[in-house]
Amino acid sequence: MDYQWRKTMKLAALIATTALTGTAVFADGHRADWPESFTVGTASQGGTYFAYGSGWANLVAEELGLTGGGEVTGGPMQNMALVHTGDAQFGMTTMGPAAESIAGTNPIAPGLQMDNACAMFPMYQTPFSVTALSSSGITSIADIPDGARIGFGPAGSTSDTYFPRMMDELGVNYERRNGGWTDLGGQLQDGLLDVIAFAAGVPVPAVSQLEVQTDVNIIEFTEEEQAQIMEAFPVAAFDIAADTYTTLTEDARSVSMWNFAIANCDLPASFVYEVVNVVMSDNERMVNIHRAARSTLPENWTKNGGVIAWHPGAAQWFTENAGADIPADEIHGN
Repeated sequence: MDYQWRKTMKLAALIATTALTGTAVFADGHRADWPESFTVGTASQGGTYFAYGSGWANLVAEELGLTGGGEVTGGPMQNMALVHTGDAQFGMTTMGPAAESIAGTNPIAPGLQMDNACAMFPMYQTPFSVTALSSSGITSIADIPDGARIGFGPAGSTSDTYFPRMMDELGVNYERRNGGWTDLGGQLQDGLLDVIAFAAGVPVPAVSQLEVQTDVNIIEFTEEEQAQIMEAFPVAAFDIAADTYTTLTEDARSVSMWNFAIANCDLPASFVYEVVNVVMSDNERMVNIHRAARSTLPENWTKNGGVIAWHPGAAQWFTENAGADIPADEIHGN
């Protein structure tokens, strides 16, 4: 009896040990081709990109037991280059710079089609908005006079890259001015500028400050202008909510350019799947990192619009967890 009991216990222990060993082997095998560390290309310190990117990098590193973090970069264009070459495993970009990079018109490496940077998950919108002093009498895009002095933000920014082209598309004739948002707000108030064209998260602090000090007009696009811009540029319809600014009495029609996280296309699908799962499975945790993450929601996978090929691991996550119907030809490697 005692012998039989010991024999049974020994067999049970052997089975348990084998099961544990098998589990460990499976886990190690699953992660064997994962990188030991990773970096996320963000932008300059003090901006939304750096705070948001460093936040999810740290979250992923903690959840997956890896070493990782955000890296200061020149922003969306440089991130496309870094991720394409594999110098950064992950990065963040806006759809405009992404489209230009994939087409081979990224100024960092003209002629190089950066098609080895894959879509990973939607981040948030960057709205485009126009502001003028009420005393100017400018209440619409059509009211902007020929030769108007328009401040487009810091040189080389998303705003400076795309808003002048949008104004060209709409037939506006202007003088181009650059500078920081606070500085441009001061110039508008002093009469040195006629209009400021912002591409920034709303409320834009410079606009909020202006409307405390003076009367301003926040100018919306007409339906026709909105449609025309959406046809010509990688932007989506956007409404600036009435409660964004005290000046607004109703929502203002605009457009926005989506920001997407990107991954080097050669990264293992299982790795990217788990990274996406960490970020997308708990939005409250992301919002605690940065308020902009309120738009980091699974259903916004559609905002890619076929601009960036999906990483297979990311496509799998959105298919399984968000009901995404991603065409096969929009997934890298297919």
